[in-house]
Amino acid sequence: MSLSVAIQMDPIQGVDIDADTTFRMAEEAQARGHELFFYTPDRLAWDEGRVKATGWPLVVRRERGDHFELGEARTVDLSTYDVVLLRQDPPFDMSYVTNTHMLERLKGSALVINDPFWVRNCPEKLLVLDFADLSPATMIARSLADLRAFKERHGEIILKPLYGNGGAGVFRLPHSDRNLASLHELFSGINREPLIAQAFLPAVEKGDKRVILIEGEAVGVINRVPQKGETRSNMHVGGRAEKCALDDADLEIARRIGPTLRERGLLFVGIDVIGGKLTEINVTSPTGMQELERFDGVNIAAKFWEAVEARRAAEAR
Repeated sequence: MSLSVAIQMDPIQGVDIDADTTFRMAEEAQARGHELFFYTPDRLAWDEGRVKATGWPLVVRRERGDHFELGEARTVDLSTYDVVLLRQDPPFDMSYVTNTHMLERLKGSALVINDPFWVRNCPEKLLVLDFADLSPATMIARSLADLRAFKERHGEIILKPLYGNGGAGVFRLPHSDRNLASLHELFSGINREPLIAQAFLPAVEKGDKRVILIEGEAVGVINRVPQKGETRSNMHVGGRAEKCALDDADLEIARRIGPTLRERGLLFVGIDVIGGKLTEINVTSPTGMQELERFDGVNIAAKFWEAVEARRAAEAR
């Protein structure tokens, strides 16, 4: 099956070809004979009943400093494509939300992965609320009094922006910390969104697992270990990826959330697990594919495209 694939992503010029999951998806798609078209989120448009994008035919190659080639720029009707990959990175702001509304209009023509309706309605830190028994104690609130009461109950907490990403703005507040009011003031001056607080999980010192799920099935896991003296394990802030295996807690979490992911068209998902507790369900542009492939020697990108091809074939029947 040869597919026409449009990829909505951030500028390809700056990707790390040894780490970027979207690049790996594009590389495998090309190897399978699929035709690629690339555009950035700002070039998506609704034009008198059509969802259009201005971008370029794309060829990728695993050559550092020369990893892509673009054809002549053109504007296309995305409904004529077989697949649209929604792979732009957060922040999950109103620009992102608006793009999901436009891409949702492709239903019945192009297959959009992940489903934009559910990407919009399943933000990373909110979908976990459906599985509260699998997660650490959590509060989502704007009120300083509420956040103070939560901290009093749990002592040491993690405080972070509800729609943040990549470890930005994540603070660990021990029981003796007196900065909650100042942080609340800081965040409140930036936007009107609530904050999310979670009970601190000491097991993070041993790592924050990233479990990759395809069609709701766990296909592998990596462990991300924070630097000494750091709470955040995100790799772009210095976390170290290391090989590990799926354990019973990981598999139980996947078993519980898998049906929901499948039903909602969330085909490629990365969940974060600390000490057996589910902390986030990442559905926008999850990462970790290349690290997992290197550790396990399994072609995860091929598994991804097999699932996409099966979904597309089912829709075509």
